[in-house]
Amino acid sequence: MKTYVRTVLVIFAVFELVLGLWLTFAPRTFYDHVPTVDWDPPYNDHLFHDLGGTSLGLGIVLAAAAIRLDRYLAGIALLAYLAFTVSHLVFHLGHLEGGEPGWSIVLTVTVSLMVLVPASALIGARKLT
Repeated sequence: MKTYVRTVLVIFAVFELVLGLWLTFAPRTFYDHVPTVDWDPPYNDHLFHDLGGTSLGLGIVLAAAAIRLDRYLAGIALLAYLAFTVSHLVFHLGHLEGGEPGWSIVLTVTVSLMVLVPASALIGARKLT
């Protein structure tokens, strides 16, 4: 279980750190080139920069939890991540009408996995020391 929890923490830490750097330094390219993001116009530079900082912060906490790998820090990091991803999932499930059906399916599966995988790691983190 330790390996699974650490792997989930590392994968989502890397994802959030890369996303955070992208949003911080080139937010308009994220809006312009990631499918489904432009379903909710208009583009807001301030909001995308703030989201970049938030992603960097989550990435740092997830990375720290992966390095230290104890029950408390892993639990806090995964709960913090789920606080974001659950609300992200709820928003997107309520706003699928704006896009193409194929992208709506991809978006639903992706954001669902961003909740289910960390939630399963949170359950596994209870067994850490």
